[in-house]
Amino acid sequence: MNKKQKISCLLFLLFSITVHAQLRYATENDGRDERQFFIQSLTRIADPVLNALSKNELHKLMPVEAVNVKERSITTHLEAFGRLLSGMSYWLELGAANTPEGMLRKKYIDLSLRCIRNAFDSSSADFMYFNKDRQHVVDAAFFAEALLRAPTQLWEPLDAGTKHRILAAFKSSRVITPSYTNWLLFSATIEAALMKFGNEGDELRMDYAIKQFMLWYKGDGAYGDGPDFHWDYYNSFVIHPMLLETLDVIRTDPKNPNTKYYADELKRAQRYAAVQERLISPEGTYPVIGRSLAYRFGAFHLLSKVAYMHALPAEVQPQQVRAALYTMIKKQIEAPGTFDQNGWLQIGMYGHQPKIGEGYISTGSLYLCSEAFLVLGLPETDIFWQGKDVPWTSLKVWSGENISTDHAITN
Repeated sequence: MNKKQKISCLLFLLFSITVHAQLRYATENDGRDERQFFIQSLTRIADPVLNALSKNELHKLMPVEAVNVKERSITTHLEAFGRLLSGMSYWLELGAANTPEGMLRKKYIDLSLRCIRNAFDSSSADFMYFNKDRQHVVDAAFFAEALLRAPTQLWEPLDAGTKHRILAAFKSSRVITPSYTNWLLFSATIEAALMKFGNEGDELRMDYAIKQFMLWYKGDGAYGDGPDFHWDYYNSFVIHPMLLETLDVIRTDPKNPNTKYYADELKRAQRYAAVQERLISPEGTYPVIGRSLAYRFGAFHLLSKVAYMHALPAEVQPQQVRAALYTMIKKQIEAPGTFDQNGWLQIGMYGHQPKIGEGYISTGSLYLCSEAFLVLGLPETDIFWQGKDVPWTSLKVWSGENISTDHAITN
């Protein structure tokens, strides 16, 4: 055996050892421990935002990292709050319980309610506007999404005055004309919340957004972001989740012609979630493509939502999604520079990488990463959290396992 062959054999041996070590690591983890890691990570992300806002100190304490700090300072606080609450919503909706986790949820439910009251109190230092900048319609929608997902814990306990101010704020965002892109769904989601909580949603805005996306469907689970297709994660960041939220509100109305689209959209979302599961490498990385990469693991918003809905395709086991999400989130959240010295998120995909942030990205934008934690809305008794990890698709393939073929969907 010559030198070149020896080197090749050594590299192959090292590769085999690495892959099998990863496979063994992935299957030895326990769902109970991973749930605790998810909770610890989500609350670590949430604490600076919620603690500050609950004391009317969010504007005072939250740093604003952005290309244009002055411009983003108008919107970044609502971004942080709306996106964070949207990601926490399903977990909070489980409610309080006489368990350590149930008591922790009570703490964050109470904290969130105080924050909501402060955000909608015009005399508060942290009062939030919904119509002073075009960006406000985006994060009004994420806040609306939080209420739609957690009505029992985040809407019903509010006093009548706060509810009235929230609905008025949603309606005030109508002065913002959304772009001919995924932004149509921001307006639609706001109207869905107005319909659910105030019986005054604008059906035309919802209808227009739904019909356009039915026209913009490109196939195999993916929509265009407008008429054109983009290689990015916006099908997961916004498009599928907000289509599902909006259609879910109207699908019980037999008079609404758009109810027929829910089944098609769910099938498409399931396919896109299956593709997302396959994108996660054995090491817990994923392709660095498209814009808004600073949202980190929020890129897997849809995969987490579909798992929460118990709607994963038959060939995707809940435990393999759990293992993939855990490995990916752990890799990113533990990267040096993800948080600043006071616990606030910093711009980056892996650690602190300011250049990766577009002009619309600011500190508040980064809290979209919390959407990856939607699976915490599944109680600890759910099969998702039971037993050992199951290797996800790419880990199976790169460890030499013989897996079945993958197929596109036709509608």
